Amino acid sequence: MPKNLQQELRGSMPSTLGIKGNPNAGPKTQFLEPIELEVIHIFVQAAQILGLPKSVGEIYGLLYCSLDPLTFDEIMRLLKISKGSTSQGLRFLRNIRAVNTVYVEGNRRDHFVAELRLRNLSAGFLRERIMPHLENGEERLTDLQKLLEDSPPEKRKILEERMGYLHTWNKKARGLLPWVLKFIDT
Repeated sequence: MPKNLQQELRGSMPSTLGIKGNPNAGPKTQFLEPIELEVIHIFVQAAQILGLPKSVGEIYGLLYCSLDPLTFDEIMRLLKISKGSTSQGLRFLRNIRAVNTVYVEGNRRDHFVAELRLRNLSAGFLRERIMPHLENGEERLTDLQKLLEDSPPEKRKILEERMGYLHTWNKKARGLLPWVLKFIDT
């Protein structure tokens, strides 16, 4: 890996993530390969674009690269993130169906794997993150309509027109999303 890419990855990832061959590593410490760090970085950037915590991208990126299912503790140790960040990240990823649990014979702990099908990732994200906002949006627009009555008369006409746009956008998005989900699920 070029040195500047290594520095960029280290700058955008937690400083405690190790690159294989780190002289400060103990004999039982497992470090991530440079390619794994780069893939994790891609998912961290994607998470940040979507307004999600960095740890969500880190966890998904790690599971995406992993050849074997990983336990909660392994994820926490490899990424060197807190128990809380690991728990929140896994909960979010499970809710949007980006991460699944699998059975590993002889081990009672949950083991996690990444969902690799874009169709399932997209559908889960839309159902769990976008749909609730659209449903909540109609209630908020109704509340805004009440506030509109108290607005100054010189602004009211413009605000009423803009509120109309918001109602139309919300209605169209709510009508479009089930169609998109149906299209994705086929």
